[in-house]
Amino acid sequence: MQAEYTYTRFEQAAQKYPHNAALIFLGQRFTYAKLKEMVDRFATGLARRGIGRGERVLLYLNNSPQLVIAWLATQKIGAAVVLVSPIYTSHEIAYMVEDSGAKAIICHDTNYGYVAEIFEGSSLETIIVTSLLDLVSPLKRAVASLFDKAPTGTVKGGPETVWFKKVLAAPPDPPQVELDPVTDLSYILYTGGTTGFPKGVPGNHWGHCSYVADVMHDVLEGHVRPGQDVYIAINPLFHIMALGLMMALGLNQGNTTVLMPQPQVDAILEAIQRYKVRWMLGVPALYRMILENDRQHFYDLSSLKYCYCGGDVLPREVLARWKQRVGSPIYQVYGSTEAGHVTYSRIDAGEPPAMSIGVPLTSRRVLLVEPDSLEPAPPGELGELLVTSDHAMKSYLNKPEETAAAFVELDGEIYYRTGDFVKQGEDGQIYYVERSADILKHKGYRVSASEIEAVLQDHPVVVGACVVGVPDQKVGERIKAIVVMKDDAKGVGATELIRFCRDRLAGYKVPSYIEFRDMLPKSKVGKLLRREIRDEERRRQEKEKTA
Repeated sequence: MQAEYTYTRFEQAAQKYPHNAALIFLGQRFTYAKLKEMVDRFATGLARRGIGRGERVLLYLNNSPQLVIAWLATQKIGAAVVLVSPIYTSHEIAYMVEDSGAKAIICHDTNYGYVAEIFEGSSLETIIVTSLLDLVSPLKRAVASLFDKAPTGTVKGGPETVWFKKVLAAPPDPPQVELDPVTDLSYILYTGGTTGFPKGVPGNHWGHCSYVADVMHDVLEGHVRPGQDVYIAINPLFHIMALGLMMALGLNQGNTTVLMPQPQVDAILEAIQRYKVRWMLGVPALYRMILENDRQHFYDLSSLKYCYCGGDVLPREVLARWKQRVGSPIYQVYGSTEAGHVTYSRIDAGEPPAMSIGVPLTSRRVLLVEPDSLEPAPPGELGELLVTSDHAMKSYLNKPEETAAAFVELDGEIYYRTGDFVKQGEDGQIYYVERSADILKHKGYRVSASEIEAVLQDHPVVVGACVVGVPDQKVGERIKAIVVMKDDAKGVGATELIRFCRDRLAGYKVPSYIEFRDMLPKSKVGKLLRREIRDEERRRQEKEKTA
């Protein structure tokens, strides 16, 4: 692959399609020419504040033009972007600033207070603050203020604090920086949803561009319409999947990306209708939220042609209802922070089979192995998915022990252990089964918690389900399901749901008992936290033993 940098293809698209809308945000259009000018201005402004090659800039932002501008400008001057969730607390931010060694942070006025708490004594030298509506027209800002639609925060900064728009006022003349696509970092992302402190995952320009180029060639070519298509970016851009797809489908192709600051269903549906969106990426919960919205039938979604889903198992019921509503299937995508984008459903292959996560991208090589011995799993059998690439970096930031546990050398190549159990069919498709920690052992059988959850969620009154194993000397683990019901559900109890499962699952997979709750624990990125439920059950058992 030819050496590229994260911003290279964007600049080529800006030259080819200067008058196309690159971004649409809250109705405001930003052409490619305007966006490139703002990127160049912001890059100049950062350089004038002493930020240069090899330094780190932490982005603590919602989906917004400011995030896109900062993402591209930071790397243009040779610095690396540290992307984090805008809802993290000061405790979490303090750790990530220290771990990454960030010199500057860009935040909203609404989360500035957390930054101010941790600034003193940190590696930070500069705080750049922006309001969510900083770059929209004065009229839109006035209307939002009138109807109290835009959250605002108080900023009491000293000399270290500067407003985004002031940095953006620099001339569009950034310094020319010679980068090495292999040794220079493009980004640092932090893994979420685990216990303890998250791990920083560094990515170089070569690695990032490799999977973006794969997606453009392997998946989109022949289906995307360069310079004419519209993609809606709903998933937060601090995720590897959302960030990579925005570049591959939107900014690298001269297409329009509709940026959604929050996943509000009516706003999403209105944007799809208004801008005739053809491409979309979502998580299963988003597709379910759209389908269960009382007003979704008032919106014209006929423009939607290619919808992708990642991040969790897509219930069959959601897939069937979506196809009936929109007329197109939901395609699958799989990846990880450590390995980047790994597999995609190929559009030319038609509707993907149930539980398929697609086939590997060109630059990604996969192995299925026995988790204990790391020996190859027999053809067609369950195995842990390992991934490698010539381009990806293969380590965590400042964490040699965690690196040694997650990255293994086999036949002279270093593979990342995903911790996911999959099967590979004769058709070459990878079929997702379960996270390794979430496969239950019941009566000598391996039981997929996700499979049982998917069945429970097929029941018309079930909103969410979490299945865990409760230790039991006789059977290994008893299967327990925690279920959230619809508010208007009546006459359905544990007996009915167990009977529902028994009609659809082998006997050893049927839950032994069911508990009802108002909500399930989710991570800050919306993933189900089975670990918390398992820990609860363990503590409950220990308390019963000592009672």
